[in-house]
Amino acid sequence: MTLLVLIRHAQNDWVKTGRLAGWTPGVHLNEEGRRQAEALGERLASAKLQAVYSSPLERAVETAEAVVKHYPGLTVQIEEGVGEVAFGGWTGERLRKLRRRRLWDIVQNYPSGARFPEGESFRETQNRVIDALERIAQRHPGGKVAVVSHSDVIKLAVAYYAGIHLDLFQRLIISPASISIIGLSRMGPRIIRLNDTAHYEQARRDRN
Repeated sequence: MTLLVLIRHAQNDWVKTGRLAGWTPGVHLNEEGRRQAEALGERLASAKLQAVYSSPLERAVETAEAVVKHYPGLTVQIEEGVGEVAFGGWTGERLRKLRRRRLWDIVQNYPSGARFPEGESFRETQNRVIDALERIAQRHPGGKVAVVSHSDVIKLAVAYYAGIHLDLFQRLIISPASISIIGLSRMGPRIIRLNDTAHYEQARRDRN
């Protein structure tokens, strides 16, 4: 069985702005995000990872680098296929403004029928991330691989492998710097772990 350790990038300041970052360049981890990423790296230091892949966006790469620093023989490998949803014309917009658009209700209630203006549909995003994850799994048969990506992208992947209809994927929660593990074998996929944040929750309790 090949284990895909799916990691959402750690926290960044765009979360506080109420804007949709999407593929906006230059979005970096903030101080809390760097702490989360450091705790994540320490959690995975003994995981015997064979490779670390990342979305090309800075916040994902910085999170991946916190993992790979514990593996001197590895480097972060960029995989476009696990990049953020292409939100098109919604990129950079404030969420309170987007909530007034007709498409918002479709995104929330019928996502399989939603397409972002000048961007992707959720079906297209799901197809490309599954294609990317299965390419990665084929490169590392029987191994354990970390893949750093984004909330909706990981939710779409988990929904696919769990047999959850695309229209229900928003019911899943994927927190910053969380770990979700999917096992792929000839007998089919298995959801082994979902939205595990114990590493930085414990670190936060220790600080307080």
